[in-house]
Amino acid sequence: METTWENIEDENYCGKGTRISIEYGSNDCYDPLDPNGNISITIDIYQWTPDGYQARVTIQNYYQYRHVEKPGWALGWRWVNKEVIWSMTGAIAIHQGDCSNFTTRVPYCCKENPVIIDLTPEAPPETRTANCCRSGVLTASGIDMPNSLSYFDMIIGHLDGKPNVKIPRNLTLLAPSIGYTCSPLVDSTPTTVIVDGGLRKEQAFRTWKSACTYSSFVAKKTPACCVSLSTFYNPRITPCPACSCDCGTVGNVPPQCTGEGSVKPPLERDVQLNRYIGCTDHMCAVRVHWHVKSNYKGHWRVKVTVSNYDFVNNHSNWNLVIQHPSFSQSLQTFSFNYTKLPTSAGTDEAALFWGLDYYNTMLVHADETDPGSVTTDVLMSKDLESFTLSNGWSFPRRIYFNGDNCQMPMPDEFPTLPNSGPRPSNFQHILFLIIFLIFHGVEP
Repeated sequence: METTWENIEDENYCGKGTRISIEYGSNDCYDPLDPNGNISITIDIYQWTPDGYQARVTIQNYYQYRHVEKPGWALGWRWVNKEVIWSMTGAIAIHQGDCSNFTTRVPYCCKENPVIIDLTPEAPPETRTANCCRSGVLTASGIDMPNSLSYFDMIIGHLDGKPNVKIPRNLTLLAPSIGYTCSPLVDSTPTTVIVDGGLRKEQAFRTWKSACTYSSFVAKKTPACCVSLSTFYNPRITPCPACSCDCGTVGNVPPQCTGEGSVKPPLERDVQLNRYIGCTDHMCAVRVHWHVKSNYKGHWRVKVTVSNYDFVNNHSNWNLVIQHPSFSQSLQTFSFNYTKLPTSAGTDEAALFWGLDYYNTMLVHADETDPGSVTTDVLMSKDLESFTLSNGWSFPRRIYFNGDNCQMPMPDEFPTLPNSGPRPSNFQHILFLIIFLIFHGVEP
């Protein structure tokens, strides 16, 4: 079913069909590596007008590593008192609605359920606010806090006075597509701002707030990325699990990919069918490869490579979260930025990686010969009491790309140390005994 603002109900759902508790959350919307992550919506009334009020709407991304990419956020709600929007700066309502009942002064938007989007960077000065006009892009707060928020101003009218001011219902957020569920707007402690060079505090008349949380099950039915593994001590490469992100033909439906492997760009008919991804065993648009490169006395080295198998779409301002117990020690990267993420008790350490400005903040699309890629070496100090190359300890516990959990291989598929392979079979024992006897001149 097509996603529209009309069929997103004002219920306590973590996405369609999954009821949650707004107070306590749910496993579907809870991320143990970012337990306080959400996108906060705040509506501040800071001035009354003869038939309504002036309000500022602030969208703040508190997710540490989940950002909002182009085409950006879209915010919607439902008026309950036949309000209209007289004017708006810092954003745009995509539909004016039916304003035929107004003869002298025509409102900017008469829709009962308006949908608001951000302006583009080319917007004229008179339509802008200080934190608008990035085409709806919100950076992750753990990477770039100043650009993780956006706000717009609007004048609301067609009310009979202040007592008739009602909280909008059915708050909905696309960022940029489905996956977010917003709690109902509620009255909150009024927002206070500092003005006059810090000498004076001014308070909003009323403040309504909502928290929007993300559900990967609603946003995508399959993973968006996968992980492959290799080491310097084992020639075997552990690939991404087969069909990590898709599984070829189902019934009469062809696979949503193009070419044989990642070497053939999409034909025109592929583009028309949204087949932008090279056909691989894993069928993922993005693969993360972790290679244990070397082992020294006091530290060890890993190479991390992120590959884009999509022939059309780039990933701007990409990020990577890796969970590994060794991140409790000091580490150094050579081609990525990084910061360590706070984790809850009992959870392995995690680090957030992203590109260097003017160098590799863009993960480009695949071309005719290779996937697009970004890579870095990571040098980690050893905790000699816990470090080991056995039992898969040197491999990550979990990897996220742009906030999406990547499909990991099963532990029994991890590359092993040479002396930790499978035990010899009885046949191998018998063959060794025969060779031994022949070598010593004994007829078996």
